Amino acid sequence: MRRTRGGADLRQWAELVLPWLPPPDLAAAASTCKALSRVGKSVSSRRASDATRGLERHSIPFLDPTGDGQPYSYFLYTRFPVLALSSPAPSAQPWGGDPDKNRILDASSLAVFESPITGSGAGCGCNVCAPLAVGDYGRCPCSSPKMGSFSSSNAGNGTDLMTECGTNCSCGVECVNRLTQRGVSVKLRIIKDRNKGWGLHAAQFIHRGQFVCEYAGEFLTTEEARRRQRTYDELACGGRLHPALLVVREHLPSGKACLRVNIDATKVGNIARFVNHSCDGGNLSTVLVRNSGSLLPRLCFFAAKDVVDGEELTFSYGVADLTKQGLPCFCGSSCCVGRLPSEET
Repeated sequence: MRRTRGGADLRQWAELVLPWLPPPDLAAAASTCKALSRVGKSVSSRRASDATRGLERHSIPFLDPTGDGQPYSYFLYTRFPVLALSSPAPSAQPWGGDPDKNRILDASSLAVFESPITGSGAGCGCNVCAPLAVGDYGRCPCSSPKMGSFSSSNAGNGTDLMTECGTNCSCGVECVNRLTQRGVSVKLRIIKDRNKGWGLHAAQFIHRGQFVCEYAGEFLTTEEARRRQRTYDELACGGRLHPALLVVREHLPSGKACLRVNIDATKVGNIARFVNHSCDGGNLSTVLVRNSGSLLPRLCFFAAKDVVDGEELTFSYGVADLTKQGLPCFCGSSCCVGRLPSEET
């Protein structure tokens, strides 16, 4: 009777603790006894079933046809961009526990991540907000022309711009002018390729111009971005890390200066960190979204063309400098130059 009770207590303890552990610690704990091994396998299975930790509308599973023994990629999930503060972000986050309980725990543990990044400024007082149509200047002052009027440009060739309502506006999250603020609304999968590693794929038909996701991660200063990039380059060359640090430059109308935005999704990010490069520009358009009253823009992905179920989602990281060494590109496009774009951050 004591042995049975003790086993039940151990399992209950394991179900609470093991979901907080990173993969190496989880494997170490699971190797100590059969009871913890069973819980460890269950935790790994649930992690592989949903990269979003229950925080998005749809589960986004990891699928590994390569069978290399790593069923998921471990990182801290945030639905929205966060500031990399002087104090470090939380080093752990529950993932792989009881699905219902885990959803509640995740939401509370991410409260620090999802604090709005805002500045001063008034928002709209519209009773009903509506996006502007082309040539329409009588609607919500926070809105910009509807997505259909944007070109299919990519980050390397000039990113489109749009504006949405912000925290100072009177409308709620269901406002039609908050299209990119409700998280991922389309069904997706993360599939591993032997050469490219993990990649994001459509799990439904996605119409041209439809919002897919934003590139969520830590906003960094340029100094911090350069420091991290040096470390990432060393680890990437040894195959020990696949960094996801993105630099976006927004050129001002004068053309004489630009706003530089550094977003690092390597350790803290969302599923956009798995979007791979394609030398042909890919099937995603990049759009800088400014929310009324916000200090920093957000980088969002829209479908540049119709995307079929099963198709990989890609965009252009920029232009590769063939005079310098870089990581190999495996995009497979007809215009592939064989090397991933890179730049001095």
